[in-house]
Amino acid sequence: MSYVDGFVIPVPAGKKEAYRKIAAKAAPIFKEYGAERIVECWGDDLPDGKVTDFKGAVKAEATENVVFSWIVWPSKSVRDEGNKKLMQDKRMQMEDDMPFDGKRLIYGGFEVLLDSGE
Repeated sequence: MSYVDGFVIPVPAGKKEAYRKIAAKAAPIFKEYGAERIVECWGDDLPDGKVTDFKGAVKAEATENVVFSWIVWPSKSVRDEGNKKLMQDKRMQMEDDMPFDGKRLIYGGFEVLLDSGE
């Protein structure tokens, strides 16, 4: 079954297009190293929670929105090998161009429990 990397990212609202461009530049590189699908979603309906919420999870400021994204890999081993290659790929060295604060990015790898699309 597939393996998924998930991300929650605070992005300044005025940098939506800059974020989209970087995501579009990185997506084919991820696919080159084995990713099957890359999805980037711009927050549209992010209600305030009573205990926590997407904005609170990444300490989004009033001028920031939240991106929710995921990358689908065929397996954890393909993901692990792909990530090693990605870290060494010079095309992925974009730190100066990052339109968000990477210190507040939340990410993790997930085993798929249910996928109604399979």
